Amino acid sequence: MTVSTIIRDCLDAMLHPSVRYDALTSARHRAFMAPRLLGSLAAFAAFPVYLALRGAPNAIEVAAFAWLMAPILVSYFLSRTGRYESAQVLSSIALASLVMMMAISTGGINSFAAIWLVVVPIEASLSASRRIVAFASALALACVGILIVLTSLDWLPASEAGLAGHGVFMAFGIASATLYAAGLAFGAESLARTSVSLLYVEEDRYRLLARNMSDVISRHRHNGAVQFISPAAEALVGTPAQQLLGHGLFDRVHVADRPAYLTALSDAARGGEARSVEFRLRRDVARSNERLRPSGSEFIWVEMRCRPMEQGADMSVPANADVEVVAVLRDVTDRKLQEEALAQARVEAERADASKTRFLATMSHELRTPLNAIIGFSDMLVQEELMMLDMAKRKEYAQLINDSGQHLLSVVNGILDMSKLESGNFEISPEPFAPRPALINCCNLLALKARENGIDLITDAPKDLPEINGDPRAFRQILLNLVSNAIKFTERGGSVTVAAGVEGSRLLLRVSDTGVGISSDDLARIGDPFFQAGKTYQRRHEGTGLGLSIVKSLVGMHGGEMHVQSRIDEGTTITIALPLEFTPQAERVSNIATLNPVARTAPSDQAHQVKKSA
Repeated sequence: MTVSTIIRDCLDAMLHPSVRYDALTSARHRAFMAPRLLGSLAAFAAFPVYLALRGAPNAIEVAAFAWLMAPILVSYFLSRTGRYESAQVLSSIALASLVMMMAISTGGINSFAAIWLVVVPIEASLSASRRIVAFASALALACVGILIVLTSLDWLPASEAGLAGHGVFMAFGIASATLYAAGLAFGAESLARTSVSLLYVEEDRYRLLARNMSDVISRHRHNGAVQFISPAAEALVGTPAQQLLGHGLFDRVHVADRPAYLTALSDAARGGEARSVEFRLRRDVARSNERLRPSGSEFIWVEMRCRPMEQGADMSVPANADVEVVAVLRDVTDRKLQEEALAQARVEAERADASKTRFLATMSHELRTPLNAIIGFSDMLVQEELMMLDMAKRKEYAQLINDSGQHLLSVVNGILDMSKLESGNFEISPEPFAPRPALINCCNLLALKARENGIDLITDAPKDLPEINGDPRAFRQILLNLVSNAIKFTERGGSVTVAAGVEGSRLLLRVSDTGVGISSDDLARIGDPFFQAGKTYQRRHEGTGLGLSIVKSLVGMHGGEMHVQSRIDEGTTITIALPLEFTPQAERVSNIATLNPVARTAPSDQAHQVKKSA
């Protein structure tokens, strides 16, 4: 263990608890105590040598050596209180008093000790306080003035040292003052070195924080120009931070959000309060496979909290300069997506609630009307003796009861089919069959209804239609629902056209009518369960609103597509595209994952999407 280590450990033990964890302040306290303690101890160690060479000291010499205890007391004061500036003031007073005592007894202003008054403000400079330096300088000048006055008025006692002795003492005074000043200079250099090293440490610490923080810290002028931005911006925006300086960040803000971005910065600079704004920011995206997905960009949502920078925080900024703004940017895209998902879920819940209300209203009508007919006409048949019904009336009432029962059965079947489709219990039984006979058969079944409504039912099915692999029962249900819907919503004198054809590997079915049509607002919801388009004609026709929903689900289960084109009072055309070869749903998901590189990473999401479309 070296002597310097021992001295440092002793000085560390003397530090006040309030400064032990502040590296720069503790260095200043050590620099204050070390020369005073060592100087006093050295003086006391030299005192016996001085006595051996000079002999018995006089009263002034005894008092001077006794006064050397003052630095030790001042160091103890600092160690116990931690009051650095007060200790500096006491040290300046003690040193000036000792110099004045020696100078008065050894020739006044001409004394060898007077040179030590120069050391008083130099010693105070280590305090890094202008007030203490000013006080020490004024104290030293006052002492000089007093010595000049006392010397000029001959109020000082005669010096015992001769001319030769005076020269020796003068040389000793200059040398000792120079050595003490050199010690102070080394102390100042040590403090400066400590300050620089601590500054580097702090810079490294803040640089480490800035590099590892997920939030981006930036510094802006009031016009939005970026003065500084942390390295985390590269991870946020996908481009080097240097390219975001100036107006580089502003150029990446979405055009629609730029006014809000600039307003927040301007308000923070002028108002002196924190501001918060959310905006979209363009981010560069690097693709892993450049051949399949080239590099591009996307917009993310960013939250920016900005506040004005205190002018005292940066000494290089003039007091009258424009106020700058410090901002913290955070990626809130996930939160925005969650908010959008919640809003969409709320809309879906409201829509489901409206669908439930509409379903109850529709069912109350669709069930009550045929039930009333069944009950009413059956009561009349029960009381046929009182009503004196003939055979024709009984047959008519029985037919009405049968028709009402058939209507009830179709309503119940539609609800059951929709429930099976939504729960995934509707099974597809694919087999090869000819679509043309099934199409003609469905049209023949509905031809009577079309004639009763005064509607022309036109069938256009080529004889060379190829066989299709699918569920023939589901195929007939799709056609019956589409054609019956078209007949239902077509006015007397109109026409319904059912056409079929082949396009590539798909069978196209097109059902067109000249009916009431569907508004553009309702087209997006066509196929939703229990949804019935329109308002003016909604209750003019019976039905539960399940027909097109069943059609859409059955087409999706076959891997097909349904497109609806319509205009109010011009008619509707529904096009169904079914694959000629039925492919199970699991195999379709596998094929999608093979063709789409993104699907390979998330096949479950693709399967969910296919199931959802079904």
